[in-house]
Amino acid sequence: MKILFDNGFYRKYKKLNVRIQKSIDKSIRSFRKNPLAPQLHNHALREPYLGYKSINITDDYRAFYKERIIGEEKVTYFEVLGTHRELYGESPD
Repeated sequence: MKILFDNGFYRKYKKLNVRIQKSIDKSIRSFRKNPLAPQLHNHALREPYLGYKSINITDDYRAFYKERIIGEEKVTYFEVLGTHRELYGESPD
């Protein structure tokens, strides 16, 4: 499985503390092995993120991705990273 990261995703990643970065790394490794692993809670999103899918990084952090075809290869392209509040403007409760 080929996974790519948007520049904005990577810039956000670099600004986070090491604990969150390690959680992201662990979730991406898990995703690579099994995108439907229960702990990732992988699911399609609705407006305003229609077309994206989301995985859980921590209880609060989410990573959004799209699946794209580049050439003849299916690529998972992670584009959005943030807390539930940053992404949805509400608390995760």
